[in-house]
Amino acid sequence: MKRQRNTKIVATLGPASSDYETIRALYEAGADVFRLNMSHGSHDEIREKHRIIRQIERDTDGIIGILADLQGPKLRVGVFRNDSEDLVIGAAFRLDLDDTPGDLTRVNLPHPEIFAALEPGSSLLVNDGKIRLVVKECGEDYANCEVTVGGTISNRKGVNVPDVVLPLAALSDKDRADLEFVCQLGVDWLALSFVQRAADVDEARELAGGRAAILSKIEKPAAVKSFDEILAVSDGIMVARGDLGVELPVHAVPPIQKRLIRKCRIAAKPVIVATQMLESMIESPMPTRAEVSDVAAAIYEGTDAVMLSAESAAGLYPIEAVKTMDNVAHEVETDSLYREVIEAQRSATTRRGSVAEGIVAAAREIAETTDIKAICCFTQHGTTALLVSREKPRVPILALTHLRGTARRLTLSWGVNCLMTGQLDRFKQAVVNAARGARVTGLATATDQIVVTAGVPFNQPGTTNILRVAPCEERLIYAADPE
Repeated sequence: MKRQRNTKIVATLGPASSDYETIRALYEAGADVFRLNMSHGSHDEIREKHRIIRQIERDTDGIIGILADLQGPKLRVGVFRNDSEDLVIGAAFRLDLDDTPGDLTRVNLPHPEIFAALEPGSSLLVNDGKIRLVVKECGEDYANCEVTVGGTISNRKGVNVPDVVLPLAALSDKDRADLEFVCQLGVDWLALSFVQRAADVDEARELAGGRAAILSKIEKPAAVKSFDEILAVSDGIMVARGDLGVELPVHAVPPIQKRLIRKCRIAAKPVIVATQMLESMIESPMPTRAEVSDVAAAIYEGTDAVMLSAESAAGLYPIEAVKTMDNVAHEVETDSLYREVIEAQRSATTRRGSVAEGIVAAAREIAETTDIKAICCFTQHGTTALLVSREKPRVPILALTHLRGTARRLTLSWGVNCLMTGQLDRFKQAVVNAARGARVTGLATATDQIVVTAGVPFNQPGTTNILRVAPCEERLIYAADPE
């Protein structure tokens, strides 16, 4: 299903979107990738959603990506004798390992690893930052704090520790079990929560064993500081602005978002902008103007994808939310200013360090300065298609591959339309298949020309080394090809 936009849409599935009819309607409305949130739902429920997505893929003859989002460690306070207490500014409050129910002066924090990392002056944020505590004195099993932002604290509220790198792995025991489960199911992407360092990604990659691509969620200040190293070992990035906006000042998040998107483009790796993009549509059929501007800003910045969370998982208007994102993306991408912004970034983001990079840059230049209708690239593991996507050409991108897993992973990348093809061993076959694919997908007609890129010898990753301008009329292809 060819979209009328290049930016991709990720839709989270949940109670509001768990049956075949709704999920298919979301796909037809514009969802390119479905997110399975491992924080909610049993393995049986996740398995059923996965089955439905793959059934829709077969029924529509489409290619749909599936992203499993691992929960990550959850840091929470214990319980209170009265279920909740009101903390006032300036009051003393103690966190400790004692599991006795808490009161106005203390509560259990069952995470010794937090106490091991704390220092006097460290901040602790409770309940999404609504309460802020500053450590005055701490030891291996306690932290005496002062309340600097007061409010109501209640049972099992989440805790964020923005100032320190916690000695915690990004994968809990639950995450490891979930990772193995979804890899056996056959998801395409694993979103890794609580990433603080590149080693967190390495562990997930080893466990995945090539069965899924690894997408790192940037939601902690430590991840922002170590972003270059994290990006180098990740297949993709999610700018998870929810937790990032809790642990950092909210005004710091927009420039961070812009920088991370730019770096992902340089690396030719897909990036998702996520969290609270159309949050009012959980309850309203119409978004706010600020939300629309937020989505548009991410698209102007060049993000590969925008994501819906509760809007499509638990909201009253999941299909309308997808349609809204689709409309915003289409409107932005048809604005002449969009092309100016995207192309102004190109010289700063596009490297010329390999033959493959030179080939795809030449393909884009030829396509934009002559009457070419599409860039068709044959790709084994998606690398060539990612390089073409980084160029953000004015003409459509058609990625052809015989590996369905590769095609599904590319559903997250800007502008890439995927088509399955047989395994090839000659460039003549590639040109013929590209022409047929361009015609079948409606990207070109028999009187049009396309650019074809491939690697010779075939079926060897990273060998892109040939470019051909070819007519889409099959008879002319055979007559023109010297092989």
